Amino acid sequence: MIFETQRGQAIPTLFQVREERKKLDRRSDRRHGFCAFLLSFLLTITAGLMIMLLFLPVLEVSGSSMEPTLQDGDILVLYKPHVIKTGELCGMYAKDRLILKRVIALSGDVVDMDETGNVYVNGMQLQEPYVSQKATGTCDLSFPFTVPEDSLFVMGDHRETSIDSRCSLIGCIKTNQVMGQVVARIWPPKSIGWME
Repeated sequence: MIFETQRGQAIPTLFQVREERKKLDRRSDRRHGFCAFLLSFLLTITAGLMIMLLFLPVLEVSGSSMEPTLQDGDILVLYKPHVIKTGELCGMYAKDRLILKRVIALSGDVVDMDETGNVYVNGMQLQEPYVSQKATGTCDLSFPFTVPEDSLFVMGDHRETSIDSRCSLIGCIKTNQVMGQVVARIWPPKSIGWME
């Protein structure tokens, strides 16, 4: 039975009111569900970004000093190791700049270099398959050189163009200036993978 108001409009029945209420509740539930999903998604993204910034920083290669290992524009993921070892690629701060270099020698090691670009650490010649062409490059350092305490001697893989610990513009890097070790390349797509 439908009742009419004085203006001729129908008053809904109890059944119609209940059905309309169910529709409104379903809409409200969908809205709440979407808002909960969106909030969860944003929190997950924020937490992921915080973890990446704090523990796995991302860095873009700029320049040619690490060729052929790394190319200009490569995007890398770094990880802060507890112990830094020789041979590792690391991102580090030097003279208020962020640079990417390879760790050649540690605190207390004696580094030497001959006129053809061969590098010696503690009297042993380094086997450097990552260097395509040996060169003395920009060097104003007197060899043999002893790496100071809590410092690292670093060099780029493209020895001719790299400005690194051989030059007083950069010098040795303090261990606390290391941002992290390169663990993976995430760009460009054809080069995605773990770094050795």
